[in-house]
Amino acid sequence: VQLQASGGGLVQAGGSLRLSCAASGLTFGSYRMGWFRRAPGKEREFVATIDWSGSRTYYADSVNGRFTISRDNAKNTVYLQMSSLKPEDTAVYYCASHYGGTSYSADSYRNWGQGTQVTVSS
Repeated sequence: VQLQASGGGLVQAGGSLRLSCAASGLTFGSYRMGWFRRAPGKEREFVATIDWSGSRTYYADSVNGRFTISRDNAKNTVYLQMSSLKPEDTAVYYCASHYGGTSYSADSYRNWGQGTQVTVSS
């Protein structure tokens, strides 16, 4: 299984970025997908998750209303649209797959991408 995250970069506060995560080696449409992030000096934290069909999404309170998770099962890709970015959103963002129900715990996610750096300047 490979999860390849991309789309990170440097953006000013208030700006937007779209992250992508391309999956291979798994039956993508059967898996819940999630985004997590790790800021410097902090623990990895949950950002968003989406069920296999794309019909149910859940967000961390800190990003709710600003970030949108979506997926395209035909392209084996999950996205994270990030808007109104804040300096505190600066982190390495990881995508991950989970074969099961809703989970906000990183321990439930079996496969992980390599991460993509997002830096938001003030």
